[in-house]
Amino acid sequence: MPVLFPRLVPVMSQRSRALAAALRSLCAAAAVALAWLCAAAPDLDRMQSQAAERFGSTAAELVAAWRRLLGESAAETDADKLARVNTFFNRRLLFEDDSVVWRQNDYWATPLETMGRGAGDCEDFAIAKYMTLRLLGVPADKLRLIYVRAQIGGPGSTASQAHMVLGYFAAPTDEPLVLDNLISEIRPAARRPDLFPVFSFNDEGLWVAGASTSSADPTARLSRWRDALDRMRREGLTLP
Repeated sequence: MPVLFPRLVPVMSQRSRALAAALRSLCAAAAVALAWLCAAAPDLDRMQSQAAERFGSTAAELVAAWRRLLGESAAETDADKLARVNTFFNRRLLFEDDSVVWRQNDYWATPLETMGRGAGDCEDFAIAKYMTLRLLGVPADKLRLIYVRAQIGGPGSTASQAHMVLGYFAAPTDEPLVLDNLISEIRPAARRPDLFPVFSFNDEGLWVAGASTSSADPTARLSRWRDALDRMRREGLTLP
């Protein structure tokens, strides 16, 4: 039987081969991307298993509640995420000094360790809130862990103590909202005249006295932050 469209057959074959090659390339790229995402995704099952093994059933139940919070809050607005995360940790954790919880003068705990003990100091609250909000999709450039001097003793007092809070910036130049373990209400910085910022940081940068040093690795200057991030990775908590 004669070929009715002799010129069309080789052209179609060539296009089919090109399409097949493009599809193979696309599938390969998708497989690489999927593998990267799976590697970067937090292993929440592993975290909950470790909570039970290292700290007991009460800790495992708290981690399970935290996982439900992540699932229920994923589609909410940033404002709702801030409120839910702040309330979750402020209500479920006790405030205790590192000397009581960890028998150390200064220990920055991972969220798993903090939930495992059911208690922590200001750094532990701030880190747990920060990592949870990052897992909920709030970008790093909107969040900073802020080291402050907190005025104590009431108005007019000159006494202060070291403290850490979490700041949320809707835009880089906006006044931050302050999430604090000592005050349940999330307030703008202007309503926290008792706090005097010293420096701030996140997992991408470091700011000292208002000047950005974000080009530098913040973990290079904050060994406790680097150590905490390393422990988080070993526990299965990674940021995509």
